[in-house]
Order: sequence, then C-alpha cells, then structure tokens
Amino acid sequence: MRITRVLNVMGGALLGLGLALGLAVAPAAADSTPSASPSDDGSAPTEAGTSFRTATEVEQGQTATASGSTGDYLYWSFPADTGQRPTVKATVKLPDEHVTQTWQLDVYDGLRRRQACQYGAQTRTAAQGTASVELACVLRTVRAWSEPWANDPLPGTYYVRLTAVDLKASDLGLPVEAELRADSKDIGGAAAVDGSLAKPLVPGIAVKSEAEEDDSSASAVLSSIEPDDGWASGWWSDRWVWTGLGAALAALAGIGGYTLTRGSGRPRQVPPGA
Repeated sequence: MRITRVLNVMGGALLGLGLALGLAVAPAAADSTPSASPSDDGSAPTEAGTSFRTATEVEQGQTATASGSTGDYLYWSFPADTGQRPTVKATVKLPDEHVTQTWQLDVYDGLRRRQACQYGAQTRTAAQGTASVELACVLRTVRAWSEPWANDPLPGTYYVRLTAVDLKASDLGLPVEAELRADSKDIGGAAAVDGSLAKPLVPGIAVKSEAEEDDSSASAVLSSIEPDDGWASGWWSDRWVWTGLGAALAALAGIGGYTLTRGSGRPRQVPPGA
C-alpha cells in the first residue's frame, strides 16, 4: 500500500509538472513561425539607400522594392533580436537585353561586420537574356552575448547590400528592379547563452545615451526600428523551464527512492501468538 501511495503521488506530481511545462513552452512554440507578417497597409519602402548611413529601414515581414541601375549599391536595414535566425531574400528583375551578370547579397551586423550565411544562394550568375535572379542568405542564430574577438551575430540593426559584381562596360547603368524581404525564425532556448549586451547594436544609441545623461533634447539616432515587442533582455528563455523540470524530476525520484528503500528495510512484525 505504501508503494502504491508513493507511485500515485509521483504520478500526480508529474502530471502537474507536465501541464505547467505545456503552458510555459506553448508561447515559445507559437513563436517558431516568422516573427512578422507581410505589411498590407502599403507602408513598405519603395526605395533603397546608397550607403550604410542612408540604408532604408525595413521591418521584418515587409517586402521592400527599389528601382536602380546596374553598378549601384542598394542598402536596406532591419532589426534582429536574440534567439532569431534571420533569412534575407532578394529578387532582381533584369532588363530585356543584357550580358551575363553576377549579383551578390551581403549582410552586415550593427558593427558592420560581414556575416556568413549558413546556407542559401548568396551569389548567383544570370545568363544572357535571363529575366530575373533570386538570392537568399540564412544567417546564424542571433546570440544575446559573445566574446569581443568572435564574429557571432548579435542583437541590433542588420544591413543588407545588393549589387552586381564584375559587370561588363556594356551593362553599366541598365535599369533594374529589386525586391527584398527579411524574416526570422524563433529558435528559443536551444540557442540561449549566459550573458547579454547592455544595449543592442543600433546606430546612434551611444550618442542618444550621452544626450539623455546630459538632459539634452538633441539626439543623433540613426535607426528608429526595433522588434514589435521591444529588445529582449537576454536572460530569459525556455531553457529555464527545462532546467526547472529536470530539477523537480530529480527531487521526486530521490523522494520516491528514499521512501521505497525505507519501506523495504523495515523489519517485519510478527503477530502475537504466532
């Protein structure tokens, strides 16, 4: 009977922990889809910048468009937060008559460090007469913190540069149409690390902080975009839920083992008169 009661208690506790885990992890599971939906209000940008400082700001989920010429550098920027794995896609519509062209998509973080792509066609060559070329770059998961010498992607502004490389003189200045879209997949606690940045890598944030300390109204904020729910603090992730569940299971296992051992080691009582 004692063993049965112990098993019932442990079963009830495990059921309660399972329900609590399901409630805690459910929001994280719902966030595994792209972090933003396409913009339907027509607010998506219709032009691109020509440098890092003039990069056009794009929210995740928006499809930005721009007109340009072969030989131009087209720049956009978008925000990416801790735990996200950004995917950048670009489509270039080429003129009817052109020779072979090679287009390249580069992504830089808030420190203007070029970030490597995990996979995706970052560079593609369009044969003569090809109507369009599609490029893609899937970055590594954005980390909350990194060593100063590392090149890990960190939360903040990310820059996208689209251009044609090794152009023939006959193709310089031909009109092109470009589309760009950035999305992210929420990886969650699987990519969590200990530590976080004091501030996201956003241009102008240092000047803004100095202005706030001086109680001055002037601030040189070059980037105004951020995730819909604000920048993450970097310390919370669903990894804490799994850690707590493991600790609770270990405690229950210890209690159950102690109870079973104590019950089996008790001497058997002999009824009087036996």
